[in-house]
Amino acid sequence: MKTPIVARVGLTIAVVSALFGGPLFPRTGNAADLVPPPGYFSAVGEKGSKKDSDSCPATPTPYTGSLQFTSKYEGSDSSRSTLNADAEKKFRTQIKDITEMERGTSKLITQYMRSGNKGDLDCAMNWLEAWAQAGALESTDFNHTGKSMRKWALGSLSSSYMRLKFSSSRPLSAYPEQAKTIESWFSTLGSQVVRDWSDLPLKQINNHSYWAAWSVMSTAVVTNRRDLFDWSVQEFKVAANQVDNDGYLPNELKRRQRALSYHNYALTPLAMIAAFSQVNGVDLRRENNGALQRLANRVMEGVDDQQAFDEKAGDNQDMDDLKENSKFAWLEPYCALYSCAPKTQDWKKKMEPFNSFRLGGEVTKVFNRQGAGS
Repeated sequence: MKTPIVARVGLTIAVVSALFGGPLFPRTGNAADLVPPPGYFSAVGEKGSKKDSDSCPATPTPYTGSLQFTSKYEGSDSSRSTLNADAEKKFRTQIKDITEMERGTSKLITQYMRSGNKGDLDCAMNWLEAWAQAGALESTDFNHTGKSMRKWALGSLSSSYMRLKFSSSRPLSAYPEQAKTIESWFSTLGSQVVRDWSDLPLKQINNHSYWAAWSVMSTAVVTNRRDLFDWSVQEFKVAANQVDNDGYLPNELKRRQRALSYHNYALTPLAMIAAFSQVNGVDLRRENNGALQRLANRVMEGVDDQQAFDEKAGDNQDMDDLKENSKFAWLEPYCALYSCAPKTQDWKKKMEPFNSFRLGGEVTKVFNRQGAGS
């Protein structure tokens, strides 16, 4: 089964050598301060009105209940690859407020960063403060699906907020108390996510752990917590050492017809962690003999021709999950770390701009070197 989406490509290990005449990811601030890649320092736009908005959507109800949620794969075999339509409907209902908070916050902050409309900023800060004051998502009564929702939500919210935190326009200077409350909440959730996902047996460490590590990395930078940063880096190393010599992740191959999709999904948080680590002086590209690059090449070859994945996973690959351009948002941090081949760059440009609320919104914008610091 073949789907010619992108030609097979090779990527060199050499990092792009210059950014505005300097390093790709220049250090900013004090030596001990954690920072994001340079695009996060971009100024707020001025395309729209800066008047207060009277159309702030109602704050999603802070989710303070038990994190015991129904799995959308309920009843599936060990591959966890067959959706249960009824279970998924129940799951979506259970997490409605959380998803609305994730998507809505990302949208409000994106709108503000584009236009400078103070009403959008007020709204986003009020939403986040309300959830922080309520202690939302802090429950220690959880199952696997529940702790998964916690780390996804933390990654979404903290990475969206990051654009406000580091913008050269200093939008948070007018919200010192709210910012303190929000960041304290992020810090609490970050510590809980570490507890949730630490010390798992290797057979249980898969894309969920990688996404947990991304949420902790984002939170580490927002709260300037080196302990969280170090935990995320260590989790990346565990992930990198799961990549075999051919670029496969054994625990994602278990997903049978969705193996390629989950390899691609696992690549996203790993590429983000590597990019954030790089700007903070930790080069993860050589981990396990270039595991991240090996995984990326395997995914791109698989998108072009699924036969190898079909054989390795023992089932024809379901390509429906890979029809959305946003699924390939990892190309932005990845091509900031490596000198991507021209064919890869062309493929990326055809899908841009990438926007993913789980990565804080406008991924292309924050990895656009031309816009860094503007």
